[in-house]
Amino acid sequence: MNPNSESPQSSHPLTHVDSHGRVTMVDVGAKPTLSRRAIAAGELHADPATLALLKAGSLPKGEVLATARLAGIMAGKRTSEWIPLCHTLPLDALSVDLDVRADHVAITATVSTRASTGVEMEALVAVTAAALTLYDMMKAVDKSMSIENVRLVEKTK
Repeated sequence: MNPNSESPQSSHPLTHVDSHGRVTMVDVGAKPTLSRRAIAAGELHADPATLALLKAGSLPKGEVLATARLAGIMAGKRTSEWIPLCHTLPLDALSVDLDVRADHVAITATVSTRASTGVEMEALVAVTAAALTLYDMMKAVDKSMSIENVRLVEKTK
């Protein structure tokens, strides 16, 4: 590649890299404090028989759905400890919803704040932690589970 030609990344500079190529935390001090919201979603796929046990509350490890919901909330609140360059944010609200379906559990996290940066990472971490907790609490019953399609669904300033 010609060093004088523009690279594909130069039109979209990496925000967590300084002018010397070092990893850095983004300075958001000059950004305005705004109401911000993010929604993330994901799925835990499992055998239908396992999901029937989950729905009935009959799994051996107890209150699986309540534990997964709480794990998602707790992890979302501590996102800056999971993701090294995330800012610690004061969250106004964080909810995790779990919908047990025929072949998977649909997981949705909604997070809001009034801050100078968004909360999409908090929503993604909440979904992931809830999915991992479901997996952990059901793995003795079902070895075929998979966590899939974790994604940002919506982000508003």
